[in-house]
Amino acid sequence: MSAKEPRRAMSEAGLSKQRVVEEAIRLADHAGVEGLSMRRLADVFGAGAMSLYHYVASKEVLLDAMIDVVFEEIELPAGEADWRSAMRRRALSARQVLARHPWALSLMESRTSPGPANLRHHEAVTACLRRAGFSVVMAMHANWLLDSYVYGFAVQEKGLAFTTADEMATIVESVFLPQLPPEQFPYLNESASALAAANYDPAQEFTFGLDLILDALETLRAGG
Repeated sequence: MSAKEPRRAMSEAGLSKQRVVEEAIRLADHAGVEGLSMRRLADVFGAGAMSLYHYVASKEVLLDAMIDVVFEEIELPAGEADWRSAMRRRALSARQVLARHPWALSLMESRTSPGPANLRHHEAVTACLRRAGFSVVMAMHANWLLDSYVYGFAVQEKGLAFTTADEMATIVESVFLPQLPPEQFPYLNESASALAAANYDPAQEFTFGLDLILDALETLRAGG
């Protein structure tokens, strides 16, 4: 047996499905899911790619398990809280989780073999809405609308060139305003200047839109 073989055997002896999934998530967080392969994942452990198939039968099974971990990190709607507060906290939590795992955005609702955390999450959301008085159809409308908003905002936020009020003011003044001569773009120039001067915080946008949606859903709840 070569010197390399004992080291590989030792690495493989320490493997488990949990370790494989955790490392796959770390790789995806760093390089995106498109940069994840079974061979690259095996290299992290100093093991052979085929050894991973003892723990995850395929890459699709691995992705299911990774998404299940993401759902596990999102706060579930609490049964004792009012529906609006519970769904608001759940949306805020989902935004934070997706900021940590942006690769998950395109996979969250695409799994055809959802794991236990995925199913618990969707059951808790549906239960929260149904117990609040939403009909089956209206609960689906509410769930779809809220998820579309959270996921869409996460995609948009991921591409922003700024995340704080100070960063936005700096970029607006140094990059955007020079491209917006007031005689050509009077309203854009006015808006950019006013927002930079007011120390506008882009982080406020998520809760602004979320509260509008929740307010609108409340008016539809009883009549759904």
